[in-house]
Amino acid sequence: MKSLLKFITCGSVDDGKSTLIGHMLYDAKLLFADQEKALILGSKVGSAQGEIDYSLLLDGLMAEREQGITIDVAYRYFTSSVRSFVVADCPGHEQYTRNMTVGASFADLAVILVDASQGVLLQTRRHARICAMMGIRHFVIAVNKMDLIDYDPHRFDEIKRDVKALCAQFELTSIKVIPVCATKGDNITEQSENTAWYRGDSLLEYLENIDVETAVVNKGFTMPVQRVCRPNAQFRGFAGQIETGSVKVGGEILVLPNNETAKVSQIYVGDSKAKRARAGQPVTICLDREIDVSRGCVITSAKQPEVSDMVTADILWMDGEELLSGRNYIVKCGTMSIPATVMNIKYKIDVNTGQHKPADKLFKNEIASVDIAFSQKIVVDKFANNAALGGFIFMDRVSNATSACGVIVHTLRRSTNVVWHKTDITRAERSVQKAQTPLTLWFTGLSGSGKSTLANEVEKRLHLMGKHTMLLDGDNVRHGLNMNLGFKEEDRVENIRRIAQVCRLMNDAGLITLASFISPYEKDRENAKTIVGDAFVQIYVSTPLAECEKRDVKGLYAKARAGEIPNFTGISSPYEVPENPDVDIDTTGKSLEQAVQYVMDALKKYLER
Repeated sequence: MKSLLKFITCGSVDDGKSTLIGHMLYDAKLLFADQEKALILGSKVGSAQGEIDYSLLLDGLMAEREQGITIDVAYRYFTSSVRSFVVADCPGHEQYTRNMTVGASFADLAVILVDASQGVLLQTRRHARICAMMGIRHFVIAVNKMDLIDYDPHRFDEIKRDVKALCAQFELTSIKVIPVCATKGDNITEQSENTAWYRGDSLLEYLENIDVETAVVNKGFTMPVQRVCRPNAQFRGFAGQIETGSVKVGGEILVLPNNETAKVSQIYVGDSKAKRARAGQPVTICLDREIDVSRGCVITSAKQPEVSDMVTADILWMDGEELLSGRNYIVKCGTMSIPATVMNIKYKIDVNTGQHKPADKLFKNEIASVDIAFSQKIVVDKFANNAALGGFIFMDRVSNATSACGVIVHTLRRSTNVVWHKTDITRAERSVQKAQTPLTLWFTGLSGSGKSTLANEVEKRLHLMGKHTMLLDGDNVRHGLNMNLGFKEEDRVENIRRIAQVCRLMNDAGLITLASFISPYEKDRENAKTIVGDAFVQIYVSTPLAECEKRDVKGLYAKARAGEIPNFTGISSPYEVPENPDVDIDTTGKSLEQAVQYVMDALKKYLER
């Protein structure tokens, strides 16, 4: 059976990535007759002035052909006489860095193109850094368009030195620099007479012979559980793909994070029984005794996986909205998806130099080191040890879009040294003592909407009913707990996170907590809901901006419109309207008594549960 090489082509804009792979396929006669015919016909109506446009073999989207650029990742499968290949042709434009990263996540080797007439560019450096971050340890640098510099060996040597200096920043296994011309075919499938000074292999020859195998079989056995198979009462199996090592019938395994042990009683590869299975195989494993195993657990015999709720990771931020400390996302790591918070942006990494620079926020396509806290302990590993348990993605809690990808560098020591202390008196017991259901009533709305007045009156009603309450007001809290925070976006994020934690503690005390905060960002309200849990009730005081300005006895809106108050919500800073509030009330035209009664009627079902 032929070995398989998975590789990507990447680099800066117009470096010739699609043309290179297209010419390789054409010269190596790896095309079907209809593909070759379509290529020739397509080239006649294109912009190649009658010459064959080899990029058409990879660029399939209409927009790609019209603009002469690569937009999405194009995958091509082909086989030579020596080995099989899967290539991902990646876009070079900065706005499509997300697409390039997707291609890099599957590859064993990267072919990075450099335009000989321009040398190493910023996007070349960014792509090289992303490839290294995604675990690619074999680089081939194809110095393309050698015809534009008349195949000058001295210019090639200059670029080679620049490339070696760049790659010295990464932990690579191999680096190969090859002079090529994608349009003319120099050194793509065979050595070119135009570069008689170059004595190495052609690109295809090098790709056919390089060894990129990793020793995953020799590592300890790990398999993230993807599915629990329970077709009937007699069968219980755990399905997943073996990421490292091997497993055999009778072997002893450990299930994390529960730390329970058992022995393997049966192994199924597909629907066939097997005595042994190895890395890369999808299997179903049965155990000799009943233990608690569910999706997200990891079956292992290795010592490397750790159980932790805090890690340090390198991430590539791919969202158009900047990353701020304190923001909460859904993290998918292995087969586990859980909420997680970016506790701290330690530094961002300069794409050109690799230097660490201080940062309090992260913008699109920037790379940084961050500390992450998961909502519970999960099984993780260093990416260098186990890509499946060390790689992850961030998903936006509101849109479900992928916001970032990252790799775990190490766990944080405090995750094991700082342990949650369980008290003997529980929330449920305190709730029974006070004869009430603990709740967090979260009032949100613009300044002047009436949320603080409303929260104050609602608390008075609850007090008269014999309820045990505590009111947290935005201005009051900023005089104490949050007095060190300003009104920039990152400060607002941290302000809401701290308040949510206080609300949770007060709910644990059995109290009904009323929190009155502008809390302008939907993500932060979602984060607060995650922290507080099922006790969270969001009350949106939807009084319009015009009405709020009429009520502005302090003159804050007037000052904000005059530019005297920066970052003022509704004027110079946005307010994101809640999508699905539990209670929605516009106080315009309502007396205070009417508004309070409306809210109390809406809260009845929460107070009685």
